[in-house]
Amino acid sequence: MTSGRESDTPMPGGPESDPPVPGGPVAGGPAPGGAALSGPAARREYALVLGTAAAGAVLVLLSVRQGWAQVVTAAPAPLPRSTVRVSGQDLVPVAGALAVASLAALAAVIATRGLARRLVGVFLAASGALIAVLVSAGLGSTDVLAAARGAVASQAGSAIAGGGAAGPGATPGATGGTPGVSAAAHVVMASFPWRPLAAVGGLAVLAAGILVTWRGPRWPAMSGRYSRADGGKTQPVADTSTLWESLSRGVDPTEQPGQPGRPLGS
Repeated sequence: MTSGRESDTPMPGGPESDPPVPGGPVAGGPAPGGAALSGPAARREYALVLGTAAAGAVLVLLSVRQGWAQVVTAAPAPLPRSTVRVSGQDLVPVAGALAVASLAALAAVIATRGLARRLVGVFLAASGALIAVLVSAGLGSTDVLAAARGAVASQAGSAIAGGGAAGPGATPGATGGTPGVSAAAHVVMASFPWRPLAAVGGLAVLAAGILVTWRGPRWPAMSGRYSRADGGKTQPVADTSTLWESLSRGVDPTEQPGQPGRPLGS
């Protein structure tokens, strides 16, 4: 005997038994391609990449300002020998300029989004690659001597313009057109690996630029918390007569219409 009471169990294939669609809103699928990511993981990735680029650029700047070589020129007794310090900035001036430009590009990464942020990432990657190539290129004695002559000439010009002596590097040499640096000068390379450190800094900027190009558009952009919540619409300003009429009726003229107790512009 069949009971007239219907069963509470849903029938197979009914709407209540349909499985969730993979990747749908119930399954919590990933955000569509190109959408901005949010959450602690995205912020950590964002901060890590920016920190890596900044550390690499600072490492390059620190390295190129150190002495990469010395040019020692012997002098007849009793005169002391002259020593000219040659820094990485003297040998590879473009590397320092690219490091400064990379630091400035980090501000552009924070301020931009989408395609503009990708373009900044491409610039960072190109700057890092060029820095690594320049500081890793072979440097010979000829390059060091040319940089030393340029450094001594610059120091001598500054000293003459200031009315002072040219300094210890201005001791006349035996054979050569620049005081203090002769053709018989001895080149001594620095023992501390400043050049490899500069190359590491360039590679760090390169890696950060690649990540900005790849992942940058998904990172959060600058917050719009300071934008007007009403979309920039300004409230109409009542004239003086309307304000006096409202006060005479006992109505607060600063309240918005239809919203008692809320002043205008709040």
